[in-house]
Amino acid sequence: MEQPTGSPVRVCRFSPDSTCLVSGAADGTVVLWNAQTYNLYRCGSVKDGSLVACAFSPTGNLFVTGSSCGDLTVWDDKMRCLHSEKAHDLGITCCDFSSQPVSDGEQGLHFFRLASCGQDCQIKIWVISFTHILGFELKYKSTLNGHCAPVLACAFSHNGQMLVSGSVDKSVIVYDTNTENILHTLTQHTRYVTSCAFAPNTLLFATGSMDKTVNIWQFDLETPCQARSTEDQAKQFTEDWSEDDVSMWLCAQGLSDLVGVFKMNNIDGRELLNLTKESLADDLKIESLGLRSKVLRKIEELRTKVKTLSSGIPDEFLCPITRELMKEPVIASDGYSYEKEAMENWISKKKRTSPMTNLVLPSVVLTPNRTLKMAISRWLETHQK
Repeated sequence: MEQPTGSPVRVCRFSPDSTCLVSGAADGTVVLWNAQTYNLYRCGSVKDGSLVACAFSPTGNLFVTGSSCGDLTVWDDKMRCLHSEKAHDLGITCCDFSSQPVSDGEQGLHFFRLASCGQDCQIKIWVISFTHILGFELKYKSTLNGHCAPVLACAFSHNGQMLVSGSVDKSVIVYDTNTENILHTLTQHTRYVTSCAFAPNTLLFATGSMDKTVNIWQFDLETPCQARSTEDQAKQFTEDWSEDDVSMWLCAQGLSDLVGVFKMNNIDGRELLNLTKESLADDLKIESLGLRSKVLRKIEELRTKVKTLSSGIPDEFLCPITRELMKEPVIASDGYSYEKEAMENWISKKKRTSPMTNLVLPSVVLTPNRTLKMAISRWLETHQK
């Protein structure tokens, strides 16, 4: 399959049902291919610039292309140009559809969110609808700020609740798509962050960088979206774990040998929190007393974390190692704050690695974080009152 104009191909994407493939080239040509016969179906082009981004809608009846000149163009599945507008002044770098529709709440119509990012350091959110009765509509919704340099990549989570972005400023930002608040800013990469992707059914996402690394990020028991902060919601988050989430948790705890047993017994998040020493021995047939004790200890840690989440304590007041309220917070050379005793024990037993990044600590010097200690004291006074 050769691009008809002979121009270098910059981007290609399959449709959701894998029947079609779109390719965009450096000269602005866009081709819709039949993915079963490998034949060219339709061909078109944009006015200016190279095609550098493309995304199909979840329904597959339209797709969007982005150009190096900043134009966002919407096409239907017959290659008819439905709409084109200047989205980013200095050029588009990436675009992505949320797979989950949102409702207007009035007429019962469903819309899809589209995110685009560009050289102007911005991420823009659009709302797209397309019906045979009402036709096509594209609306600009909002701009997400946070990056101070060109944004090179963006991706929605599988459930549409989060959006992750990577930038030339070396940072990764995770947004709540409902409130549009920043949930996390991650600065572990040392060069441009060029790509990002969410796993379909687990709490993982990956980021790739010019520093020649791929980082895998796992959401802990902290709720990914800040909206979930009440006791019931904190409990629900763990109870909503699928069997695959439980398997991932087992592997993270060094209990990968038990994945098969847990899957065979259909242990999900709710079942996990209710396991006892009797059920481990009688129902799951785990014969080793030491292994049962380890599983129970890890489950108890899990329950403690859920309890901590539901207590309303600000997460920045909790030691990342013990997950308890800090009394003597110190700053380590990785930039994170820890309980002094816990970090000293970590350094003596775990070598010179960061508990948060797993990278070697440049120094083992621990500096008292007096500002954080004062903030915790003020919070305790208010909370006790």
